[in-house]
Amino acid sequence: MLKFTKTAALLLTATFGINTAAVAGVEESLANICTIVAADDKAELRKKMRTIQTDYSLKLRDYYSGISCNGQSLIKTAIANNAIEVGTLLVKQMPSNDLGAPETDGKTLQVWINENSLQDHQVAQALFARL
Repeated sequence: MLKFTKTAALLLTATFGINTAAVAGVEESLANICTIVAADDKAELRKKMRTIQTDYSLKLRDYYSGISCNGQSLIKTAIANNAIEVGTLLVKQMPSNDLGAPETDGKTLQVWINENSLQDHQVAQALFARL
């Protein structure tokens, strides 16, 4: 019984260590994504998204809500920085259900766009077309 307990404890410790390393790796890989979005670098964003999907089996919807760029989501950051190509790509890659859901500030993207009178922005139009 003691041998089983030691083995179980070792297994749990090893598993926790692996998960911690994986989370740290994802965070490092996503470290400059806000800069990429603000710079409207569509090619670099695609490359980063492909790397995250290959290395960690995560799609954009899996990590989108966990990223904040100066308190804003990636799509809000794209709109604020007039990053049309990147913003449109993000809108196309996200499931429409997630696009209509409230973000961390409690507002949906549609409400935020309307409050800031950004309805004519190309990214906003792409968003409205998906909803």
